[in-house]
Amino acid sequence: MTKSLLITSLFCAFFFFGINPCSAQNTATEKPQYTLKQPPYIKAGDTVAIVAPSGILKNRVGEVQQAQALLKSWGLHSIVGQHIFNQANHFAGTDDERCEDFQQVLDDPKIKAIWCARGGYGAVRILDKLDFSKFKKQPKWIIGYSDITAIHNQIHNEGVESLHALMCVSLTKDLSEIDASISTFKNTLFGEPLNYTLKGSKYNRSGTATGQLVGGNLTMLHTMLGSKTSIDTSGKILFIEEIGEYKYHIDRMLQSLKRAGYFDNCNGVIIGDMTKLRKNTTLWGTSIEQLILDALTDYNFPIAFGMPAGHEKDNRALILGRTINLTVNIEQSSIIFKNH
Repeated sequence: MTKSLLITSLFCAFFFFGINPCSAQNTATEKPQYTLKQPPYIKAGDTVAIVAPSGILKNRVGEVQQAQALLKSWGLHSIVGQHIFNQANHFAGTDDERCEDFQQVLDDPKIKAIWCARGGYGAVRILDKLDFSKFKKQPKWIIGYSDITAIHNQIHNEGVESLHALMCVSLTKDLSEIDASISTFKNTLFGEPLNYTLKGSKYNRSGTATGQLVGGNLTMLHTMLGSKTSIDTSGKILFIEEIGEYKYHIDRMLQSLKRAGYFDNCNGVIIGDMTKLRKNTTLWGTSIEQLILDALTDYNFPIAFGMPAGHEKDNRALILGRTINLTVNIEQSSIIFKNH
């Protein structure tokens, strides 16, 4: 067969059988990136709901009232969930009561943000009871951290951004102690640009990355594995923080995530606070930073340590689901959030 006849035959095959050699090659290597819905930024006169989807709020009335006063000082109205101070063993009311409060403010178009009063444990018990259909049509900011990571994960998979930030019980008598936490929380809610320059660390793994910011509390991310609430981190940048764990527990969770493919196509990792680590009788032998680097040694994405977010007083706001540009060097790191 002559060369010209071969080319003609191949062309006919592609034409008649609908084969496009170029498109076949691209679909194997490209994965579409979707922009999540951004809830409208808050403005003066809007209403924020305070609810408790997790742990009990025993003797915490003062903190909730302080949170309402803070919102009022920003020109905002607030309402408090009907069952917020209920007590059902470990939880702020029964599962049905906590779900009822959360569902009501999810569906109420007058509510522009939902501020979780505290974490603890319990959000995962109401996730499958919640209906997000109205919320997705009229999204609003959902705010919290720690146990609220379960809700953040679900919200991400529903296609909406959320806010990893302080909760009502995070407020202190002297608010100047947490000025950075409050100011970044307020500025983000009201739509101010959000960027961070982090102090350098000898443990940083240098590099640059772009992707949606996801994550939260490591234990909660680990708990979500295998469920519909677990996040696909492909093309994304993962943030993690933790409190009160043994180092070997943290390594075990990282190894579980690793074996589940959590980091395979991840673009980068940001490490927040790893605080109040417990000491086992058999010492781990390295720093928490080196533990994390060792667990992630098989990957070449950048890793930035030192993000002031988590269970410390300096708990700065992060927009989960928003695309960021991450630049990591030994001297410093930068996180720049894309403006919509």
